[in-house]
Amino acid sequence: MTPVLDLAGIFVFALSGALVGVRKRLDAIGIAVLAFFTAVGGGIVRDLFIGVQPAALRDTWYLLVPIAAAVIAFFWHPQVERAMPGVLVFDAAGLGLFCAVGTSKALYYGLAPMHAVFLGVCTAVGGGVIRDVLSGEKPTLLYDRELYAVPAMLGSTTMALLYALGVRGFVATLSSAVLAFAFRMLAMRYRWRAPLARGVSGRE
Repeated sequence: MTPVLDLAGIFVFALSGALVGVRKRLDAIGIAVLAFFTAVGGGIVRDLFIGVQPAALRDTWYLLVPIAAAVIAFFWHPQVERAMPGVLVFDAAGLGLFCAVGTSKALYYGLAPMHAVFLGVCTAVGGGVIRDVLSGEKPTLLYDRELYAVPAMLGSTTMALLYALGVRGFVATLSSAVLAFAFRMLAMRYRWRAPLARGVSGRE
């Protein structure tokens, strides 16, 4: 992933975390914390599993970009909320990029394909889980039937398959990311939902 695309994905994820903080009536520090961990939490988890220093703790931009997103949400959250349909498109793009790059990094460090796919999904959705836990909510990944982890899993699996076939670098990353992005956009467009166990009602 190029630094620009990486930081763009981090910004969008941070913005979603900051908006949760605003809705929860957190102060500026709380909003910034949610923004940071939503944006880079998944990558930190991935790097800790791999056994390397998290990239988010080496590069200053990984801190400055979430702070910028938190400032924007703090002062201009009504405008950001109105722009959410557009933000969701970028969120889907970030999901695709993060799952592909997370899988690629895990494979580069010698993990087996299945473990690499797992860490690719963690990279893409881990920040959202951390956000929900810190804000006192049930993780939407577990309790919301909206398809979010499934596109990430599709992109991560594609990345692992391409890697095994010798297709690597930009082509593999872009192909996997676009596939995950397209699936996520279709899921939002047609309101696809994950199935429940047989005999279980969709209502609480």
